[in-house]
Amino acid sequence: MGFLKNQQIKMAMRLLAWQYTKADSPPPDNTQLERQARQLVDDAHRIARQRGGNVLAILKEMVTDARRR
Repeated sequence: MGFLKNQQIKMAMRLLAWQYTKADSPPPDNTQLERQARQLVDDAHRIARQRGGNVLAILKEMVTDARRR
């Protein structure tokens, strides 16, 4: 896995943890949080390939949507 993708996963983990804190719910353990972050990053890359766009912006939208469910 490349350096940039690892950085995107770490950023997604921080965004997810922040969203959990913002919603007053405890974040899951690091393993589960990383699994969610990896899935979000993979989905963001897939979406960016299909319709173009910025992966970071897509990740932010997806994290917000994931916490609303």
